[in-house]
Amino acid sequence: MLLTEWSLSSGREIADIIIRNARLPLCITDPNLPDNPIIFANPAFCELTGYPLDEVTGRNCRFLQGPDTTPESVAAVRELLSGQTVGTVEILNYRKDGSAFLNALQTGSVLGADGKAEYIFGSQLGISAKRAAERRALVLADRELQNRLGNIVNVMSVVIRMTAQEECNSSELGKTLTGRLEALGKAHIDSIVQPARGRPGLHALAEQLLTVYAPLGSRQVSLSGADFTLPEHLVSPLTLVLHELAANAVKHGGVSCAGGKVRLSWSAEGADLLLTWQETGGPAVTVPKRRHGSAIIRKLMAASGGRLEFDWQPSGLVATAAFTA
Repeated sequence: MLLTEWSLSSGREIADIIIRNARLPLCITDPNLPDNPIIFANPAFCELTGYPLDEVTGRNCRFLQGPDTTPESVAAVRELLSGQTVGTVEILNYRKDGSAFLNALQTGSVLGADGKAEYIFGSQLGISAKRAAERRALVLADRELQNRLGNIVNVMSVVIRMTAQEECNSSELGKTLTGRLEALGKAHIDSIVQPARGRPGLHALAEQLLTVYAPLGSRQVSLSGADFTLPEHLVSPLTLVLHELAANAVKHGGVSCAGGKVRLSWSAEGADLLLTWQETGGPAVTVPKRRHGSAIIRKLMAASGGRLEFDWQPSGLVATAAFTA
């Protein structure tokens, strides 16, 4: 259906009202006039740039460029215009007062019936604050990563040194070190390479570790307690505690036979995280003479302000741990 003259006129009036009152800065240039001058700019454009309308119209948009405007961004704008396509370019522009702002400039040509550009529009969006926030977030993320990697290295150094002191057999030393460092590294690396998950939760970390150790998987593991988001400083000691308990349970304890099980429960009391590890259904319990693994994790626990106790009950080992969150 053809538009009537009345409807076309009304449409233009509505479009004019919308453009003038839009909060998105907008200007229109005429490429058929010398130097492609601005022929229209809305109040939002003047507010963003600091120039009144009479100082904008009749000028080419290059007056918004300044000393740090990159040639690459200018060339990208020219390429859009010469190709008569619509696109967005991030370009550094300057206000009348000399202050710079990063401009997400969307520009393109309005073509006539003959395929030639009759007008060129440009919509500006100041994104300096957004980019600054992104840069601050990156700096904070880098610092957190550096701190976390430093903590991992420190803990691994302690583990290597103490394991080497307490294991005389080179074969056992290699196996013990490999298991401890793999468990520790996996827990930390997962939280580093998958930051969208945020800090690890206790349930997810325990499930990840224990179901891998248990020969029959989740059938031999019971977890209970409200999920608890782990502070960064607790990831290492908690991972090592669970690794040592699980490794011992596989070799000598509750999950070394098909009928055995491990139950891990936890609760938060004030600033403390309390864990209880209980093994059942395993072979007859004997108090071990060598406690190298438990000595290491006790020292690491003490360094982080926690404590770990073992109760070798006839029905199975019960271990209790307290961490200061």
